[in-house]
Amino acid sequence: MARPRSLTGRIVVITGAGRGIGAATARAVGRAGARVALADLDGDLAAAVAAEVGDGSLGRAVDVTDHAAYAAFLDEVERELGPIDVLINNAGVMLVTEFADESPESISRHLEINLHAVLFGSQQAIRRMRPRGRGHLVNVASAAGKGGFPGIATYSATKFGVVGLTEALSREVHGTGIDVSCVMPAVVRTDLADGVEDHWLMKTSTPEDVADAIVRALQRPRLDVYVPSSLNAMNRSMALWPRRAQSWFLRVTKADRILADAAHSPARAAYEQRAAGKDSTRSAKIRG
Repeated sequence: MARPRSLTGRIVVITGAGRGIGAATARAVGRAGARVALADLDGDLAAAVAAEVGDGSLGRAVDVTDHAAYAAFLDEVERELGPIDVLINNAGVMLVTEFADESPESISRHLEINLHAVLFGSQQAIRRMRPRGRGHLVNVASAAGKGGFPGIATYSATKFGVVGLTEALSREVHGTGIDVSCVMPAVVRTDLADGVEDHWLMKTSTPEDVADAIVRALQRPRLDVYVPSSLNAMNRSMALWPRRAQSWFLRVTKADRILADAAHSPARAAYEQRAAGKDSTRSAKIRG
């Protein structure tokens, strides 16, 4: 087996890096020797995590749905730190509601943050990495990008989109020196999962679990990164079942209600306000 790649001195860009998975990943790649550029709608949070990581890391307020601002941030990173070696599209939101009741604003917000910004960031990464013949694009999707769940239909749609995009890009950039990874966590204990109850079928992960998985994928590149890793085997097993059997199993175990039942949980109120862009501090657009 080839030796793991070193991250020492690598320039790593992370969106949605002010808290949750993004912040944990910034700390993890920083410990591995990388220099980190953190983007988050809340610039103070991004700057605080960058100061914690140290070693010339920088944190900036960036609205990933403003594509001009996103590109300008990447330009600044290359001026200040050097050519980008790794770009991690992590920013995202999850608003929980029955689809029939979902507002047009919620649908648009999911699409703009979870999908359009990932499309733009991926394109920017490839354009900047391809001339140098090296780089690594990491798109953070979700287990909901492999199987849709009630209560998060639009979120699932965007994550299916991210999975499809990343799979397509892995083939499109083959032979260019650019690696591509798709990270698919189940339930991660961050703000995004506030109010979501534990379930025996889906092992709960921490942001640090996801961050460690991302570091391992950077060191030994691979396309599919499941967190926890047992999720891969479960998905493969259930894919062999007839569709009716899958649906029956999820119903009888009540796994199909994991997200939907959180819709009206008081524990989600603060996150839902922020993710919907209604919080006065505008610290949404962060994958929890």
